[in-house]
Amino acid sequence: MEREPMRIREGYLVKKGSMFNTWKPVWVVLLEDGIEFYKRKADNSPKGMIPLKGSSIHSPCQDFGKRMFVFKLTMAKQQDHFFQAAYLEERDAWVRDIKKAIHRIDGGQRFARKSTRKSIRLPETINLSALYLSMKDPEKGIKELKLEKDKRVFNHCFTGTCVIDWLVSSSSIRNRKEGLLLASSLLSEGYLQPAGDTSKAAAEGLSDTPFLDLSDAYYYFPDSGFFCEGYSSDDDVVLKEEFRGTIVKQGCLLKQGHRRKNWKVRKFVLRDDPAYLHYYDPAGGEEPLGAIHLRGCVVTAVEDMPDTKKYDVDNILFEIITANEIHYYLQAASSTERTEWIKAIQSVARTGK
Repeated sequence: MEREPMRIREGYLVKKGSMFNTWKPVWVVLLEDGIEFYKRKADNSPKGMIPLKGSSIHSPCQDFGKRMFVFKLTMAKQQDHFFQAAYLEERDAWVRDIKKAIHRIDGGQRFARKSTRKSIRLPETINLSALYLSMKDPEKGIKELKLEKDKRVFNHCFTGTCVIDWLVSSSSIRNRKEGLLLASSLLSEGYLQPAGDTSKAAAEGLSDTPFLDLSDAYYYFPDSGFFCEGYSSDDDVVLKEEFRGTIVKQGCLLKQGHRRKNWKVRKFVLRDDPAYLHYYDPAGGEEPLGAIHLRGCVVTAVEDMPDTKKYDVDNILFEIITANEIHYYLQAASSTERTEWIKAIQSVARTGK
């Protein structure tokens, strides 16, 4: 029996999408012969695989000025993959181990495992990129709607049923079963994104198919104006059981509001069980304004902010992306303090409940 490749390193990184300038957290596993990345640490099958034979790595990578600690992996077929680490030492450790793996397999065995896209077995005649452009056509494509569910409003999105209906009506498929296969491929390649708990749970492997032909499963185009409403600017519901844990770190940070995009000083308290980062009014008050659930999150330093004027904040920023892919932007008082917060949050995210 063939030996399973040894795991050299694994952990959460932020990865750039293959088609769009979207950065999302992924669980990355460095093997002897390649890199696998998963949407969640607990997933059984990878979202993608990158063979290391014939690949090269570039660090530091300055292609994205606003993102720090990025490295680029270029495959033998000249396809680029970009990953972002949380801080300098973490990036350098990944780069060092990947370089060693590439060096060791030079002239070695062929990388034989199939990619996730090939495993879907799409017909050769289907061009996902062209299909995506047709779906986005303002006249004949899928109509973007404002949909409501569970006291939340989803803007610029559509239902899974609408997607399958459109594929049938455009003669892209023969039946709805084929439509599920094709829509799942679009989802896997990043042309569609899940919105809401129902579609996200299916995409994470909690359903028979990653895409759902349902009227209450919502999706959106990644380069659309999608946004979700239904919470205040300090939006996170705080539960009593969140206060069991030991305080790991506390202090004041600047936090950007979700909708108004304004920055306010908040007192933050980091607890390890459960893994929560609570924030309070710094002027006083025992009840927190909100909480960020850290289990499975990714945290990285960033140099600049989208939709933020240069004079609004100094460039001592970091970003928390939760397991539900909610983005929080915070600013520390110094680069040293930023690194301390990042390392503390990383530790709690790995070990907390």
